[in-house]
Amino acid sequence: MKATIAEVNQYIGREVTIGAWLANKRSSGKIQFLELRDGTGFIQGVVLKNEVNEKDWEEAGELTQESSLYITGTVREDKRAPSGFELTVSSLEPIQITSDYPITPKEHGVEFLMDHRHLWLRSSRQHAILRIRNQVIKATYDFFNEHGFIKVDPPILTGSSAEGTTDLFRTKYFDRDAYLSQSGQLYMEAAAMAFGKVFSFGPAFRAEKSKTRRHLIEFWMIEPEMAFTDHEESLKLQEEYVAYIVQEVLKNCRPELKAIGRDTAKLEKIQAPFPRITYDQAVEFLKEQGFDDIEWGDDFGSPHETAIAEHFDVPVFVTEYPAKAKAFYMKPVPGREEVVLCADLLAPEGYGEIIGGSQRIDDLKLMEERYRQYHLTDPSYKWYLELRQYGSVPHSGFGLGLERAIAWICGLEHIREAIPFPRLLNRIYP
Repeated sequence: MKATIAEVNQYIGREVTIGAWLANKRSSGKIQFLELRDGTGFIQGVVLKNEVNEKDWEEAGELTQESSLYITGTVREDKRAPSGFELTVSSLEPIQITSDYPITPKEHGVEFLMDHRHLWLRSSRQHAILRIRNQVIKATYDFFNEHGFIKVDPPILTGSSAEGTTDLFRTKYFDRDAYLSQSGQLYMEAAAMAFGKVFSFGPAFRAEKSKTRRHLIEFWMIEPEMAFTDHEESLKLQEEYVAYIVQEVLKNCRPELKAIGRDTAKLEKIQAPFPRITYDQAVEFLKEQGFDDIEWGDDFGSPHETAIAEHFDVPVFVTEYPAKAKAFYMKPVPGREEVVLCADLLAPEGYGEIIGGSQRIDDLKLMEERYRQYHLTDPSYKWYLELRQYGSVPHSGFGLGLERAIAWICGLEHIREAIPFPRLLNRIYP
């Protein structure tokens, strides 16, 4: 019976054949212990010299790390095993014996491992992290589908910046300039005017030479946009969404969280609603904590965000930032034009902002004023202005950076562990 490691619980006491790779091996006299993986999980194969023929015993001894093979044996329950099962081997058939596999059980630096990311993916830790990533993606689709959203895919090559900044990768679209997208938000606003509630999930690019453990050049963004929705309603959805993906990981990825050594007690307390603090209160708090490098109107850096988040020890919203520190499209707070209806959701444990969101300007005259203020004269912005001209309504949205959220959920030291493959520029400017 051919089976995968994930399926062995269905074949207790029966003989199965598994196509696998050898992750590790140890021996003790007349017993060889083979740590096997097949992409669905890990299991130990026990080879007893007196229960296999001489050829199989010798071939088991010749197996090296990452050798591939078909292995046949009887499934046994073993509560001591990480998977709860082991395989008593009756025969094996090597497919390829590897040599000089570069990633050995010894300690390797992150730069070396990222240079060998195509092989590092095979390790039990990376296997667990990317399974958690998959669960977060599945939970995202489930959450927004259950809340009446439809997925709309924005373009990756765009004619202008979503944020009105210069941190863009420029390329040529035949005879015109084009840019790798920073965000699908502007397109999602157009889609929300057609469908009410929409979301996108795709790559975003930032041409910033930032070399910190919290930033990537290319990352993936989940960006919902909602018509007839104010800032308060958006905040409630954000905290429900984050709490949902964390609980889904806890429910479905306990073995993976254990494999990477994540303290699940820190995730168990992630429940909506989340605490909130205004930007004004945050500046006052930081000054009380001894930060003398922050003044009203400044954006927060990593040390500031970490101090705020550590004070609450759960995700916290910082709301109502100064308009000059945020993007041009954010709606001002009524009666206080210098601040806007926005919020950043800061993750605990020093992971920083995982969500940025706001209520968007829906008034045509105010948006025209913002266009003049930010010198948005490029014709490629005209269509965005027209959204306020034809049936404008209050609307809000947000964006969650997938990799940073996963880094927080998994407790990763390096955000690059949360991406499947390194991009060239990430390896230069991680």
